[in-house]
Amino acid sequence: MTVRAIYENGVFRPASPVDFPEKSEVELDARIVEPDIPETRGQHEQAQKEIFEILSRRYNTGQTDTAERHNEHQP
Repeated sequence: MTVRAIYENGVFRPASPVDFPEKSEVELDARIVEPDIPETRGQHEQAQKEIFEILSRRYNTGQTDTAERHNEHQP
C-alpha cells in the first residue's frame, strides 16, 4: 500500500485516511514527491526544454580524441 503523507513538525501526517489499527507500527520508504500542480507543470516542462536545448549544443574544442585525456583529472 502506498500512503502519501506530509512531513510537519517531525511527524508524518497522512494526506488521506488510512485503514490501520491505532498504534500500528509501520515501515516507511519515504521520498519527496513533486507536487502535481498544472501551473507549475508548464514551468517545469519549459525549464526542461531549455536545459535539453543547452545540452544539445556542440562546441568545437579542437580535441579529436576525448579518451586520450581521460586520466588527466583522475586522482
